[in-house]
Amino acid sequence: MLVFNKKVDLVAHLKAISTQETSIGLVPTMGALHQGHLSLLKESIRNNDITVVSIFVNPTQFNNSEDLLNYPRTQENDIKKIKTVSENIILYAPTVEDVYEGKTVSQHFDFDGLENQMEGKFRPGHFDGVGTVVKRLFEIVKPTNAYFGEKDFQQLQIIKKMVSKLNIPVKIIGCPILRESNGLAMSSRNERLSEKDKQFASIIYKTISKAKMQFKTKSASMISKWVNNQFKNIPDFELEYFQIADEATLLPCVRKNKSKQYRAFIAVYINKVRLIDTISLN
Repeated sequence: MLVFNKKVDLVAHLKAISTQETSIGLVPTMGALHQGHLSLLKESIRNNDITVVSIFVNPTQFNNSEDLLNYPRTQENDIKKIKTVSENIILYAPTVEDVYEGKTVSQHFDFDGLENQMEGKFRPGHFDGVGTVVKRLFEIVKPTNAYFGEKDFQQLQIIKKMVSKLNIPVKIIGCPILRESNGLAMSSRNERLSEKDKQFASIIYKTISKAKMQFKTKSASMISKWVNNQFKNIPDFELEYFQIADEATLLPCVRKNKSKQYRAFIAVYINKVRLIDTISLN
């Protein structure tokens, strides 16, 4: 398995093995890989001639320095996991210097308001950081297709918006959330949870699943009040937000419209570890 730490070497290699007809799939990650990431790699391999996975903990998308410091870094183990999918996957694992060339700052983007909801509201500057690094990866790898998990649905919509507005020639493909047996969405941050907390965190998926059932007969505001009350009674949990939103605009649902697709979004802290999840309501 080839591992590149410098973009100049990666670009040279891709140029040497590609033609205009070669399709390249890119799976951008921050490492601490789990089965969800591996499912993205499998999807890319099925549909592309070449698959590149990036592992890069991007500093500009963290508005909390402690969160950046504590983010799990497990590259040796990640490589072993990648090899279980295929030895032919190319890994790009750059340094901050290689990506940002000495200027570790975000580009400012206008995502038509998508960036102001939920994650953007609670993590100022987060999506400028995401947009900056993803755009940079697209410039380096020049993928035909790029794969992202639907757990970060807001991020997925924002990247689609960026590609559309900047006319970047890449197809963005969202892939389903993979869950643990208890329903907990697979996430790199789960590495920081104790086994007890992992089991306890199943309440997140159970709650949004019940919210989905309630959405058939109840208003978004009634469901939001119910969810807030649920978490008030659970020690060790802190609900940051719960929102029912239009999938296209990410604006909060005020009154249901049968022609729109809705989704529930949630962010919860459990013993200082921040977890997010989402579920389609239609």
